[in-house]
Amino acid sequence: MTGPTRTTAVPADTAESVLRDTRAEFASDGRTRPAMNPRTLGVWLVVLGLIGLWAAADLSIERYLVLTDPTYVPSCSVSIFIDCGPAMGSWQGRLLGFPNPFLGLGAFPVVMATGVIMATGWRPPRWYWRALLSVTTVAMGMIVFLVFTSVHELARLCPYCMIVWAVMVPLWVLQISYAVDSGALPGGRRMRTVLVTNRAFVILAVYVALIVWVVVGLWDAIVQQIQG
Repeated sequence: MTGPTRTTAVPADTAESVLRDTRAEFASDGRTRPAMNPRTLGVWLVVLGLIGLWAAADLSIERYLVLTDPTYVPSCSVSIFIDCGPAMGSWQGRLLGFPNPFLGLGAFPVVMATGVIMATGWRPPRWYWRALLSVTTVAMGMIVFLVFTSVHELARLCPYCMIVWAVMVPLWVLQISYAVDSGALPGGRRMRTVLVTNRAFVILAVYVALIVWVVVGLWDAIVQQIQG
């Protein structure tokens, strides 16, 4: 005959310790418990991509009309201070040999398509998100260069260009935040806190820095515009 099976009791304090460690592990792992909702991010990608595509399309049309008729005055040329003509006519306005807005015509639909699919619940694989983020980062670098050109060389602001600038800031920050949150990019708890939890404040800070840069760089032109 076999005796009764003995079970070894686990001390309550040990069980609670294991439970706490497990919870801490899940809480610190952004890939296991992501804070960002892919569906919500997908909607933002669609909205921001649509706005950017509209601005790029209008600027492309204006550029085409200028090329076909040198006497044509673009509708975005509002005043001496707000004028897209100098930007379109400069070499910085065609960095790859063709008008920069054409890049937006090809890039923003990709962002919108990604957003539509994510809104259905699809989570892009790591390689895809890294590729998308890489292209967006390059585009953001181009935006910084174009802002520098507009402020310090041309001393003019292009309305449609500014719309693209405004769109690219949240697109870039949201993509980085999701990459860190989902594990597509490495990052510790502090980085997740800064970029994911406080992503709205990060976007606002970038906007404030951009506005200060433009105002300080164009202060003399702004004063002349007000006085004139």
